[in-house]
Amino acid sequence: MTRKIYTDDWGTFCAWCAAGSVSHLPAAPETILAYLTARQATLGLSGLRVALAAIRSHHRQAGLPLASADPAISRLLSDMAQAGRSPVRPAAVLTAAAIERLVSSCDPDPGGRAAFLNLRDRALLLLCFAGGLRRSELVALDREDIDVTREGLTLRVGSSRPDKPVASLHVSRGTDAKTCAVQAMETWLRRARIDYGPVFPRLTAAGTIEARLTGNGVWKILRRRAALVGLEAPAGERLSPHGMRAGFIVKAYATGASDGDVMAHARQRDRGATRRYNGRVASLVIDPDLVPDI
Repeated sequence: MTRKIYTDDWGTFCAWCAAGSVSHLPAAPETILAYLTARQATLGLSGLRVALAAIRSHHRQAGLPLASADPAISRLLSDMAQAGRSPVRPAAVLTAAAIERLVSSCDPDPGGRAAFLNLRDRALLLLCFAGGLRRSELVALDREDIDVTREGLTLRVGSSRPDKPVASLHVSRGTDAKTCAVQAMETWLRRARIDYGPVFPRLTAAGTIEARLTGNGVWKILRRRAALVGLEAPAGERLSPHGMRAGFIVKAYATGASDGDVMAHARQRDRGATRRYNGRVASLVIDPDLVPDI
């Protein structure tokens, strides 16, 4: 996984260098400093350290020296460490348009292991958004928790948590097959032959279905798909699976849903916390095509 992250970060660095017509291999210290400075708002300190490690790794593989210990670079990281003790960046709201971009990377028929990965990821992203699900709820879903009907899906959310009541959640069929969570789930369950147990499992390199996916696995899927389509969070925000849930809530408000409707579907208890999402509606361009009935 470290190699995959390094590859993604290196690709982003190369694209940034190409856009600025500067050399990426070897990269001058001032180039690296400018890149890290440009990315600090979206990556944060830990992300910058990973990006720098990826750049250093590729230079080492090429047998090229790299002045990654340049005082200016060290000072940038040090200053961020001091400041950062900074507030946690909020999750970027992933709108319907963003979700559509993400699933565009999930070709259902590429052949081989990629087919299973794409089918799983497509179903996962669309269901997370359409259901307004927390990632813990998403990965806890078993096949026994899902009823498929002509109208859509009925989910029993929270059945893995004996300390919390089970919530029944309906996800309607969409009008566009490309972005319909119900059709994506039907295809994934059928092709993967999932008749019981975890709906979203991990997959081996050979495409073999393994144990239940973790919440961290959902985050990695989101990051990988975002990298494939060039989707980045706005400055000061971060990509997070919570952004899909936030996107559903914001979109529901934008299409006229009441506080009670949103709270019931999203399983929110705090009206004030729910209304904070409503405050973000005006700042986003909302396309109503993907929002399910609630």
